[in-house]
Amino acid sequence: MFSEYLSDFLDYLEVERGRSLKTIENYSHYLNRFIDFTDDVQVKKIDVELISKWRQWLNRLKLEDGREVSRTTQNYHLIAMRSFLKYLAKRNIPSLGPEKIELATTKRPQVSFLTKEEIERLFSTVANIESPIGRRDYAILSMLFSTGLRVSELTNLNVENINLQRGEFTVRGKGQKDRPVFLTKGATIALERYLDGRHDKYEPLFIHYSGSKSELDGNYTRLTPRSIQRIVEKYAKAAGITKHVTPHTLRHSFATDLLINGADLRSVQSLLGHSNIATTQVYTHLTDPQLREVHKKFHSDNE
Repeated sequence: MFSEYLSDFLDYLEVERGRSLKTIENYSHYLNRFIDFTDDVQVKKIDVELISKWRQWLNRLKLEDGREVSRTTQNYHLIAMRSFLKYLAKRNIPSLGPEKIELATTKRPQVSFLTKEEIERLFSTVANIESPIGRRDYAILSMLFSTGLRVSELTNLNVENINLQRGEFTVRGKGQKDRPVFLTKGATIALERYLDGRHDKYEPLFIHYSGSKSELDGNYTRLTPRSIQRIVEKYAKAAGITKHVTPHTLRHSFATDLLINGADLRSVQSLLGHSNIATTQVYTHLTDPQLREVHKKFHSDNE
């Protein structure tokens, strides 16, 4: 039965493939939906027709809050299934060939980023808040915009990870891949001010200031991605920015700022930790300075 192999597959992802616990959790969630749909079918009975019916079921599925499953999320289900079928094939267990599953066509998401003026307004809303929380929040915004970190990467950082003297550190991103991260002078100063006000020995870099004081390492104080999201939204609203601003918006703004100022795409790909340059290319139509110069040089008004 499908469920009999699923547990071993998830163990394989963790032990042999080194996938993150979050990825394993997502794959488990997606593939358990297949079990719900098929009532735990035998893997040898999985065929193209059954996958097609599952796709139709996902497309019509209503979540608890009434939302539908987006086309992108449907593809995540198919990617998980494809990975599962590759696992079966590797162990010579008869089932559908993974190459038989094709992903649905999706629209390229529109990149939302902040202009230079919006960035200045955002930072000005917290710059003069002289409190531990204010210094923390300013350091968070500075880190997100100066490094392009994913919010999960930011929340996983510990104090010992940061080298303020060198202004750089290494972060482990998606796929358990390490990459260098560099701090601007402003972000370095913001972190120094924040850490100078810390009189604890807790491990997490960014902490909340409420709750009990029971754990020696202070991991219970670590801010969550949702906490960071609320912080960013709060200051964006205070700055009068009407667009929806998330931590990922600051990551987009980081990449856009680099490209506008002439950085090459490969370097931006490395700084963002993208495994595929096609992911980075989503920014180019907005920021390519060479195209702007070509337009300016060769296209004139009809005078």
